Amino acid sequence: MKTSSIKRGIPAGNPIANVLVIIVGALAIGASVVLGLVAFVVLGSIVAVLAGVIGLRLWWFNRKLAKQSQRAAGGAGSAQSGVIEGEFHEVSTDTGRDGNGENNVVKARKNS
Repeated sequence: MKTSSIKRGIPAGNPIANVLVIIVGALAIGASVVLGLVAFVVLGSIVAVLAGVIGLRLWWFNRKLAKQSQRAAGGAGSAQSGVIEGEFHEVSTDTGRDGNGENNVVKARKNS
């Protein structure tokens, strides 16, 4: 049975090159972590500012809408007293029938 051994460690035989690889790798990892945090903070700030602007705009719109509805209700005057003004026309419930239920036009034809 064959067994293979994997060399662990840095493959370069030069100790100065090994130290430089470790330092450059650590700097690359550190720089990527810092840049990731900066990007996260920048994007979070943009989202927070946009949420604030949208919230302020919605508050302003609701306040303006409430003022308009108060002005409209205050201008009518009678809306506060519970009176609804309007016109009406009385429609007769008599449809041309006499007490027997016959149509007056039919009755007139019978008489002639």
